[in-house]
Amino acid sequence: TEAAAEQLRPIVGPDTAVIPFQNGVESIERLRKVFPEKAVLGGSAYIATRVKAPGVIEHTGEMSRLQFGPVLPSQKEKAEAFLAACREAKINAEIPADIVKANWEKFVFLVAVSSATAVARAPLGVVRGDPDLRWLFEQAMRETWRLGRARGVALADDFVEARMKFADGLHAGMKASLAHDLENRGRLEAPWLCGAVARMSEEAGRGAWTGGIYRR
Repeated sequence: TEAAAEQLRPIVGPDTAVIPFQNGVESIERLRKVFPEKAVLGGSAYIATRVKAPGVIEHTGEMSRLQFGPVLPSQKEKAEAFLAACREAKINAEIPADIVKANWEKFVFLVAVSSATAVARAPLGVVRGDPDLRWLFEQAMRETWRLGRARGVALADDFVEARMKFADGLHAGMKASLAHDLENRGRLEAPWLCGAVARMSEEAGRGAWTGGIYRR
């Protein structure tokens, strides 16, 4: 992220908006180390894809949605201008009330689905249909949900229950990109997903745990 930001630095002017659509919840903070704070907004992309071949991205599910928004009040106008451009291009996009919370909502679910489908070497349909894997999937979400709440993110009390119902309605063949990368012997996102949960939990002095499997 930092290396890409350094390459972009020459074209980021005083009125440029930079919106990361990366997985994880740390991009805003990392980009602010390179760009002015006022330039960096927040964003999340909901889409199921895999690298089918070099330079070829295959859309493997039906999800296709962008969320983005201001982190500072002064960024509202830029976010709304980008939303208008997305809608003109028929891109499914929205500005949530709180983009930081929205990023964490995606993070909680993605940590679980990426970890479970990678560990199981199986698609979501297998994970949610097997009692042990379903339990692992839910507990990974609960661990990340607890971390978010500990960091002051206003995640709903019933968020995990709602996400479990959401998962039951997704395409049975869906796998997270982490699982695809594992199968293809590619570089893994683990340090920014499940690894980030463990690291941030340690930084918060809480230890990392999943349903009592491990506690510092």
